Amino acid sequence: MKKKVNELTPEIYTGLKLKKPQVTAAGIPGVKASLQHILGEMRLSTGYKVLNKLNQFDGTDCPGCAWPDPDDHRSGLGEYCENGVKAIAEEATYKKVDPAFFAQYTVGELSEKSDFWLGKRGRISHPMILREGQEKYEEISWEGAFDFISQELKTCQDPNEAIFYTSGRTSNEAAFLYQLFVRMFGTNNLPDCSNMCHESSGVALSETLGIGKGSVKLEDFYQTDLILVIGQNPGTNHPRMLSALKKAKESGAKIISINPILETGLLNFKHPQSTKDILGKGTALSDLYLQVKINEDVALLKCIMLLMLGREDRKRGQIFDWDFIEKNSLGVEEFIEDLRQQDLAKLAKQSGVPFPQIEKAARMIMDSPKMICCWAMGLTQHENGVHNIQEVVNLLLLKGSIGKPGAGTCPVRGHSNVQGDRTMGIWEKPKAAFLDKLQEVFDFEPPRDIGFNTVEAIEVMHDFPGKVFFAMGGNFLSAAPDTKYTAKALQNCRLTVHVSTKLNRSHLVHGTNALILPCKGRTEIDEQASGKQFVSVENSMGVVHSSRGMIPPSSEHLLSEPDIIAKLAKASLGDSDKIKWLELVEDYDRIRDMIEAVIPGFEDYNKRVRQTGGFYLPNCARDGDFKTLTGKANFKVIPLPQHKLKQGEFLMMTIRSHDQFNTTIYGLDDRYRGIFNERRIVMMNKEDMVSAGLKSGDKVDLINQHDNVERIAPGFIVVPYDIPSQNVATYFPEANVLVPIKQIAKRSHTPASKSVKVIIQKQ
Repeated sequence: MKKKVNELTPEIYTGLKLKKPQVTAAGIPGVKASLQHILGEMRLSTGYKVLNKLNQFDGTDCPGCAWPDPDDHRSGLGEYCENGVKAIAEEATYKKVDPAFFAQYTVGELSEKSDFWLGKRGRISHPMILREGQEKYEEISWEGAFDFISQELKTCQDPNEAIFYTSGRTSNEAAFLYQLFVRMFGTNNLPDCSNMCHESSGVALSETLGIGKGSVKLEDFYQTDLILVIGQNPGTNHPRMLSALKKAKESGAKIISINPILETGLLNFKHPQSTKDILGKGTALSDLYLQVKINEDVALLKCIMLLMLGREDRKRGQIFDWDFIEKNSLGVEEFIEDLRQQDLAKLAKQSGVPFPQIEKAARMIMDSPKMICCWAMGLTQHENGVHNIQEVVNLLLLKGSIGKPGAGTCPVRGHSNVQGDRTMGIWEKPKAAFLDKLQEVFDFEPPRDIGFNTVEAIEVMHDFPGKVFFAMGGNFLSAAPDTKYTAKALQNCRLTVHVSTKLNRSHLVHGTNALILPCKGRTEIDEQASGKQFVSVENSMGVVHSSRGMIPPSSEHLLSEPDIIAKLAKASLGDSDKIKWLELVEDYDRIRDMIEAVIPGFEDYNKRVRQTGGFYLPNCARDGDFKTLTGKANFKVIPLPQHKLKQGEFLMMTIRSHDQFNTTIYGLDDRYRGIFNERRIVMMNKEDMVSAGLKSGDKVDLINQHDNVERIAPGFIVVPYDIPSQNVATYFPEANVLVPIKQIAKRSHTPASKSVKVIIQKQ
């Protein structure tokens, strides 16, 4: 009898242990955790070889976050963090998921395993296929795999029946080839992980400043007066940022942190390479910590700016930078008029932050001519995500803190080349100029219709069966919202294909037929006909630089991502006069020549990418040249969010544990928060627990009823935590089942994973 596949993360409990949250990040505990991961996954000599070159000028770019490397000096002791070590250990592991492994388990049996267990099995070694009616994956040749996929693509009556997803791991070279293949196939269905994370940033910044990227360089952190870290947890999600914050503090900057939870990485940092830090107290980071209620950042910012306006009215020109505002912006009159209509006391109450703390924040901002604002998912993943970022821009514009040293916007990207993928054309809404250039260079008519973003792709697959879904990296099911809905969407496909390095839940919730194509990782040597190759990536601050593999591939059966794309394109489309697919991957310089011919900013690409540290892409906001529709930086009048919580309702945000990167689970210990050996937890305010008749350790079901659809995440353990009343926090992907597919950010369509209404029901 065929076993049912479990599309949700199974209810597996490993024994919750609670300790006091830590007050210092990194230090000796971070070194110890790093060593444990290295020794548990690979030989020490292999670990040393990779880590010695990780994030160095001639080495491997970390496959984790997109925080930039220093332009000048790189530490000889190690230019990486604990999360980077974990990512390397996962990729360079000696463990293998080979055909013999797949022969042991049905897909149904594997679906009952935890995401942690699946990820710890090791690297996938061979291409595998799950044919219609089968219960187990079996080996297939690469030629057979490409033929199978190409035949499915050729049977599409319309190219838009196929959807091509991309994760942020993909290199510039692979991403460019991928979008070129997809558009020559005839569709703009190129959803990507940006749709689920920083799309709100791109929309907001493009409208207000003319470019959907941040405007600062790393050196700006050492020239600024004040850094605002809003809705971001760098200690867990971007640990190398802590070194930059430490250096900024040493250069005289102050830091205001805004977050519903007290995050250790924003409190104190012990640099593992500093004897003074290790033996001493470390570096206190936040000068002021504002525990705002979930998604009440606009109320808080309006309250701060209203206080600033009051001072400006008394001391004209001493608070706002009118020279900058009048020369470079539009809309300030309407913005200030709206600000005057706000009620200071109501704003403070809505934010949840004590008024004296808000006053202190306002004074710090007023006293700081140069300011940087950093943010991440805590601002973007809400229905008003675009508005959140635009309110941040309003604050920066009032201070004239755009387009000058030590000032600007800093959206911190969460995957190593997610920004580069978008630059390469991975976008469902390509600009006409980009398509025109593709047509000119490659002599074909690119599709002009807007494609599906991630949420739209899920909805289309759910409602119209028979699609082909191809994922270039990532764990689509676990990353996406509304897990049961997304699972049904994938199961409706006639073919699902995943280019992967390791086993994940998306391989187990599949279409009629399914393929897993194992690829080389960032750390592995990529040898093609012309010799060893390198790829390039773009970091959060617009630096394009090279990355070279250092160790032999974990299996002789792996192909690189560019090679996979080229062979699939050859099988599906054949060659054209302008494109000989297989010749392109003989030497990646040929791909970079094509990129140079199409995308502005990549002049002399092959020469400049070989320069030490790479090169910066043009950035109009950094230069103070605002290429918006108005030709100016634009103030925006932003409405207040309205979260009307009924009695017994809570606003839930999904977050990462410290032992996690995106959907990859490295371990079961959220060390900084003091939550060990368990993931199915819900963090609650202690007073809320008393009101609900709950105590620490109780098991509860979390329920969302958006649009009269009941979504249940069963069996979560209550953990008392310092979090605002009527706010709760859970880990993803376990709680993604509660994120409604229809609850998305206006205009960016980003899932609102950080503001989900739930009720909590004791088991």
